[in-house]
Amino acid sequence: ARRTPPAVMGKAGKGTGSFGKRRNKSHTLCVRCGRRAFHIQKGKCAACGYPSARKRTQGPGAGSLFYGHEAKAQRRTTTGTGRMRHLKTMARRFKNGFQTGQAKKASK
Repeated sequence: ARRTPPAVMGKAGKGTGSFGKRRNKSHTLCVRCGRRAFHIQKGKCAACGYPSARKRTQGPGAGSLFYGHEAKAQRRTTTGTGRMRHLKTMARRFKNGFQTGQAKKASK
């Protein structure tokens, strides 16, 4: 009886053996969004659309203006997930009538 040689690592398929052959990166870090989504050959970020001026949005399904990406992707990048340096003070300032630091005029 003839014996077949043992399977060689990475011989065929997508499984364990083929992972050793994966050493080329198609995406690198994007300078605008910081994610590892900038396609080197295309020169375009898959996450934010850099270098185009308009930021790629993760809209809510087919009803969005430009894209129909996942709802989870929208939750990750929407307003409120970052620092909100300007917007977080707006509710308080609105409540107080956007005071300017000037003293109120004396009412007669």
